[in-house]
Amino acid sequence: MTVFVLDPLADTRWDELLDRHPRASVFHSRGWLEALNRTYGYEPIVLTTTERGPLANGLALCRVRTWMSRRLVSLPFSDHCEPLVDRADDLSAMLGFMTEEMRTRRWKSLELRPREIAAGSGAFSGLAKGASYYLHTLNLARPAEQIFKGFNQSSTQRAIRRAEREGLSYEAGTSESLLSTFYRLLRLTRRRHGLPPQPLAWFQNLLDCLGDRLAIHVASKDGLPVASILTLSFKKTMVYKYGGSDAAHHALGGMPFLFWRAIQEAQARGIEELDLGRSDLDQPGLVAFKDHLGATRSTLTYYTCPERSRGTAHEGPFSRAARQVVAHLPDAALDLTGRLLYKHLG
Repeated sequence: MTVFVLDPLADTRWDELLDRHPRASVFHSRGWLEALNRTYGYEPIVLTTTERGPLANGLALCRVRTWMSRRLVSLPFSDHCEPLVDRADDLSAMLGFMTEEMRTRRWKSLELRPREIAAGSGAFSGLAKGASYYLHTLNLARPAEQIFKGFNQSSTQRAIRRAEREGLSYEAGTSESLLSTFYRLLRLTRRRHGLPPQPLAWFQNLLDCLGDRLAIHVASKDGLPVASILTLSFKKTMVYKYGGSDAAHHALGGMPFLFWRAIQEAQARGIEELDLGRSDLDQPGLVAFKDHLGATRSTLTYYTCPERSRGTAHEGPFSRAARQVVAHLPDAALDLTGRLLYKHLG
């Protein structure tokens, strides 16, 4: 079976496939792929067994070339990227194509990040299981009152009521001022975790490429921003992708309040699912926060070639020491570290 390579930024057939395929997500979208290309220089491609006419299938990848590595990833900085392939023999042909490309073009590794294809189905025969994460999703195709009742009473519901008593205000949009506010709060959060923030250019490109599919949500107390989240929307799904907060004001309940308001807005627009994104297995605080929103937890398993260690980035004395150094960098140095580092991590 012949496999063809197309450019999803130029071939309109890719957009048409996304419109009709039930497993398409915002991570497949032209806007997401273009932002990856603009910010990090990754080359997006799509593999398909369709030569002419409407695409019957497609598997999105990025060719990642840096001085540190040469990799094929589906897709960088994406929590999941389901192969939009319904026939096992088509997927097998695409895997064979990628294996051959790794050999002839000397790519060092391949990573696929499916969401729904069962781990035991044999769909990724020849690939090793890589990292695993938790994925949380919340059903929004229910009355808002039922969703609120599903929140943990002693933490989430109480925090939202506290935020409302405190008079927290809510604003959502895509303005430069909201982006600036979001990025300042993101930097604070990343610093607390001993990590640099993603490059500001990444978020600027997401805004430019995704348009009204992106929203920045901000909660403020007496005009002071205390929490912010960035969401992406595609069809009937809203994805929570990034967030930041000021730890000095956590007691106000800003983050649970933001999610509650974002959920209400999403429902008003006909959104039926909130994808809360992946969480590392060794991040119990983040996992508990999503559990307390009443979300359903499942497991994401990535697939790699060659086999890679399944250890987490949070392990080891070297990682702990590095986080301590990063946490004390001035803002300018912290931002520079992010600009230099993330291109190699996608």
